[in-house]
Amino acid sequence: MKRVALITGASAGLGVEFARQLSAKGHFLILVARRKDRLDALAKKLGNARAVALDLGQAGATAKLMANLAEAGEEVEILVNNAGFGLLGRFASLDAARQREMIDLNVGALTDLCQAVAPGMIQRKSGSILNVASTAAFQAGPGMAVYFATKAYVLSFTEALHEELKPHGIKVSALCPGPTRTEFGAVAGWGPAKAIDRMAMEAAPVVELGLRALDRNRAVMVTGTANKIGAASTRFIPRAMLRKITALIKY
Repeated sequence: MKRVALITGASAGLGVEFARQLSAKGHFLILVARRKDRLDALAKKLGNARAVALDLGQAGATAKLMANLAEAGEEVEILVNNAGFGLLGRFASLDAARQREMIDLNVGALTDLCQAVAPGMIQRKSGSILNVASTAAFQAGPGMAVYFATKAYVLSFTEALHEELKPHGIKVSALCPGPTRTEFGAVAGWGPAKAIDRMAMEAAPVVELGLRALDRNRAVMVTGTANKIGAASTRFIPRAMLRKITALIKY
């Protein structure tokens, strides 16, 4: 079996940067996202990659993906669960179906993929899983309630998985970036030139820090000094106050 690095959400933003950096390290990549044209262009540019166009939020998507890999004689040595999106707006006003799609992708697909690759990694006593969470994971998010909740799940789940798989020689890390210059804000509905965008990090250093943390098997990596301070402060600030502060953020 050929060992590969599987990257979800690989057609834009952090996913593209994960592909670039893992490709440079010599890994053969499986690039997964919905936009086939972007995936094909990236795979062609990198050379050591192939594209699988798939909507991971759909029922049965993980099974289809794993069948695709098995047919190609591939097994996942590195899993980067990067696919996900957010929505800006009050919970009661946002489209219910779209919010459920967010849960299915941010939480469901991520969990399914970890479940799909973990047994093989345990058998081989090798493998790495990087789940992309967010600094949103550390507090509730009025105005982006479901998104913040999905990232809290990702962080908690990943920390638990880190402990469960460590004895088997498997590395598991949660990457928690703050604002990053990607397409995320446009999809979520952020307006242009907002203060939060001026604080954003570039994708390349975020990915570099995430891969370094995975290599060292750090359970949690928060990127950027300001984000580290903000995440740490949630341990000391009353949650009622945190909710009010977060509700004041203008995206």
